Amino acid sequence: MDVMPQQDPESRRPPEPSPQDPQDPHDPYAMPAEGATAVPPPPPTLRTTLRRAAFGAVAAGVLLAGALVAVPDGDRDAPKEPGPVERAEAAATAGSPASLSDLTALIGDRQKWVESHPDDAPSWATLGSAYVEWGRRSADAAYYGRAEEALKRSLDARPGERGNGEAWVGMAALANARYDFLAAKRWGETVRKQDPKAWSVYPALIDAYTGLGDVKAATAATEKFGELRKGVPALARTADLYRGQGWREDALATAREAADRATEPAEKAEALHRLGELAWERGEPEEAVAQFDAALRTDSGHHASLAGRARALVALERTDEALAAYQSAVTGLPRPEYVLELGELYESLELDGDARSQYEELGGLLEQAKAAGVDESVIRARYESDHGDPAVAVELLRGQWKKQHRSAAVADALGWALHRAGKSEEGLEYAQQAVDTGVRNASYAYHLGVIEQQLAQYGPARRHLEEALRTNPAFSPLDAPKAREALETLGEPSPGGPGDTQPPPPPPAPEPKRESEPEQRPERKQEPKRESPRPEAPAPAPSKTAPAPSKAAPGSPAAVEADASKSP
Repeated sequence: MDVMPQQDPESRRPPEPSPQDPQDPHDPYAMPAEGATAVPPPPPTLRTTLRRAAFGAVAAGVLLAGALVAVPDGDRDAPKEPGPVERAEAAATAGSPASLSDLTALIGDRQKWVESHPDDAPSWATLGSAYVEWGRRSADAAYYGRAEEALKRSLDARPGERGNGEAWVGMAALANARYDFLAAKRWGETVRKQDPKAWSVYPALIDAYTGLGDVKAATAATEKFGELRKGVPALARTADLYRGQGWREDALATAREAADRATEPAEKAEALHRLGELAWERGEPEEAVAQFDAALRTDSGHHASLAGRARALVALERTDEALAAYQSAVTGLPRPEYVLELGELYESLELDGDARSQYEELGGLLEQAKAAGVDESVIRARYESDHGDPAVAVELLRGQWKKQHRSAAVADALGWALHRAGKSEEGLEYAQQAVDTGVRNASYAYHLGVIEQQLAQYGPARRHLEEALRTNPAFSPLDAPKAREALETLGEPSPGGPGDTQPPPPPPAPEPKRESEPEQRPERKQEPKRESPRPEAPAPAPSKTAPAPSKAAPGSPAAVEADASKSP
């Protein structure tokens, strides 16, 4: 078995029995009196004895009062400070992230324990789940193979049908880490069917449903998790749900509550990181940097906040700081998406050699992930669409779609890949689906706008390009300038607007009733019928007060749009 470095020997020791009565002379845990020697001290004088008795009475009263207030009934010893193993176990029990140092101690403790207790199914399940978390937090996919082996050992020792649901939960988390959302869904739903109140399975189910694009199921699972497990973990999941549906105000309020209530450093850093991501998506880079800095002050090893900080620094044009932050992030947490972002930053700065080096490193990481059973098709397709072979990207993403991986991220990537491969009409459907989910993602709006521009849908194209830049003016060092350039190419819409969007003329005023004319009954009064305009009918003429349409140059997007509006 592998042993993690820097292990605390005390933290890897199995729990020992609690000490016996300290007054028992045969107690093996009893310690000798401080300063004891083999020769007894001389007897005290009478004056010394009386003085000691007086001080002893006062001290006894103080100690007794303190004991009544601070110590529960029947407990004589002060509570022991939890060690790293206990802290990691407490975090897992609460559904919160453990610090990397505590997680390391837990792994070392369970490794040593299962060597001498190979049939301990719960310990194998804990070890396997800890491996999954370590692999996810360190971006080291090699740990997923160790996790699978440990979880299978747990299920061999005690099958899931006999109460080993935690091993099944670990298998669901492992499948999510490998982006095998269908397998994660099967494992998670098996646990839920066996024990609907097992709250620990719901985070895995939420991730699986989100990866499959099943918003309804993800919402139901998030609500159930909130019912079963109150506190910061439920708030964090709810904030993520609101964020994915584009409910910015609700997401921000819930994320702030989670940050305010978080106590442990790892949990607090994760909550602050979420606030930074929300600020970045709103196009507020200064606020994002402040939140990411707060996360790093809370937990200096939170490398995801380093990458987020780098992204925001690019928007603030603090390029040197951004490069340093990105380099630190990819060194401590070499996730493929961070390496791709750094390569695109180099490319935007026309540092082509550095960009190529990053893209080569990305290729190596993707090969390592593939060897470890991790499906990084979406990241690879994003690279191929913009920097490689779009046809390869289309093939990869069609495979994802067939696996029912139909999240907004996959729909957007597939739509963009089809456009880049010369199939814009087909790509429009997927790009539109990504935007229709409601998520406020500037890249999604940009991709849809460019595809619509290619298909001469200039009105919608202008609207979505403006939405992208309004959502986050610096959403990408490569694509944000292209979005502004595309808007300039489209130009401004004609002042009068298309003819078929003009309001209908008001109905004629009724003639004044003559005195000799009999009054009509209210029940027989009929409203004039308003027929909807037929497709073949020409557009109504503009009113006299409407401004005259501007003359656009022949063949320009504005002229084409105006001509299209006049067609039946």
